[in-house]
Amino acid sequence: MLRIHFTEVDLARVRVASEPDPMWEVLSTLHRLQSRGGRWQFAAWHRTVRADLDEAGLARPVRKALFPLYALGPYLPDFLTPPESECGITAALEGIQRMPRRDVSAELRLLNRVSPVPSWALRLDEGSERREFTELIRRYHEVAVAPFSERVASAIVAHRALLARTLMTRGVEGLLSNLGPGFCWHPPVLKVNYRTDRDLHLLGRGIRIVPTYFSWGTPVALANADLPPVLSYPINHPVVPDESLEHVPLGALLGGTRARVLRCVADGLTTGELAQVVGVSPSAASRHTSVLRDAGLTTSQQIGSTVLHTLTPLGAALLRQPRGVVRESGDVPPALPVRGGP
Repeated sequence: MLRIHFTEVDLARVRVASEPDPMWEVLSTLHRLQSRGGRWQFAAWHRTVRADLDEAGLARPVRKALFPLYALGPYLPDFLTPPESECGITAALEGIQRMPRRDVSAELRLLNRVSPVPSWALRLDEGSERREFTELIRRYHEVAVAPFSERVASAIVAHRALLARTLMTRGVEGLLSNLGPGFCWHPPVLKVNYRTDRDLHLLGRGIRIVPTYFSWGTPVALANADLPPVLSYPINHPVVPDESLEHVPLGALLGGTRARVLRCVADGLTTGELAQVVGVSPSAASRHTSVLRDAGLTTSQQIGSTVLHTLTPLGAALLRQPRGVVRESGDVPPALPVRGGP
């Protein structure tokens, strides 16, 4: 159990990542490749990435160099998820290269206590070794994360819409109460399902919350309590598997009213709001959202006494199709690609 202790100042300094964080997604994808956790949910991604890593000649380097440092054990070196990652992959890798040698060495020694570290990794405090290591991370990101960026970004945007609505209606404490099933808010402590038992006192520094698309299971916090606090956690994915991106029966969804419903929920609407905007009864709005949800285009979440509807990545991708590809007259669009974008 992780217990995060908030002060009143900390409640005013809660931030939610505005974009997918590339280094947290790198970490999560490497864990997906090493674990069976989420294998069904990310089956299509897993097949595609393993084949692409082989084709790019990266399968062996990833196994030999990245797996040992991104191990599945209870400890992860903090330098692998630098704060610069908030500004993109290039800034993140530059942040890793600027990390003080003593800090990198200390974290690698900690990792070596719980999971054997290759001898070459202990030389990552040297500039040349670290540059080669960050270049491998960049190449891995280009194969395993970047091609799916549209899907990942769509999911994060939809999740942020849910959090934003909760924040507007119930405040920061309501947001902390609705992060997911692994969280429990008992003011002033946020209890989080965690691999180890620890306490994190924010002490007025606030916390950056990072919803992560490819993560699975328990959230992850930085190990060093002296660093600016960060908590990464998995978003709730639709119950449909990745394969549905190729085989969703979109023909059943077409029609003028339902197409308007799909467009309107892009920013997140309750059933009552949706009925008013579209011009239908609440019961009709509920029926339309049920069909869209069953097809994997929208998701619904209970917030207090209301239900909020937002897009899934598949629904967002459908709306981004060029005008005329999906017509309200009943045309069936072409199958969506497995990857996140063209």
